[in-house]
Amino acid sequence: MAREPREGGRGRDRDRDRDADDGLIDKLVTINRVAKVVKGGRRFAFAALVVVGDQKGRVGYGAGKAREVPEAIRKATERAKRGMIRVPMKEGRTLHHDIEGRYGAGKVVLRTAVAGTGIIAGGPLRAVFETLGMGDVVAKSLGSRNPHNMVKATFAALERCASPRSVANRRGKKVSELFGRRDAAPAAPPAAGETASA
Repeated sequence: MAREPREGGRGRDRDRDRDADDGLIDKLVTINRVAKVVKGGRRFAFAALVVVGDQKGRVGYGAGKAREVPEAIRKATERAKRGMIRVPMKEGRTLHHDIEGRYGAGKVVLRTAVAGTGIIAGGPLRAVFETLGMGDVVAKSLGSRNPHNMVKATFAALERCASPRSVANRRGKKVSELFGRRDAAPAAPPAAGETASA
């Protein structure tokens, strides 16, 4: 029996077309063949990890397991759609601030980027940002290379992202008050030997 590819990059279902009904894009991150040993021998099944997003700030992930590959992908996609989160984006293209995320042995660092940088990230992280619709971001995985842990660590970081509006609401201030003191630079102190009146 031929072994299915572990990485979604070589699989034919990696970049599936946009769903016509709800405008969501799904990406197959990885698919793994798993075996259960029973009395008569081994029973094979397939475990799929899928990321779903609308490319407008909403994204979700899901895992599914079934005896056939298409059914496993369908289950994972349904779970991903049920657990979508909204991520605030700066200018619709990048993060508002740098952030770290952890899940188990997985650790990721996400950094904001200037316009034109693009998505600088590895396989599982890239799938998350592409479906999210984020155009400029730098991401680095520092822990486990397991795709499940990498994706979950990325979502742990994205869930903690905050926009200036949400921070201002939490602190009972206006957004302009958070950034208002930048243009009012303090006066330079007088040089040695000079008086303040001179």
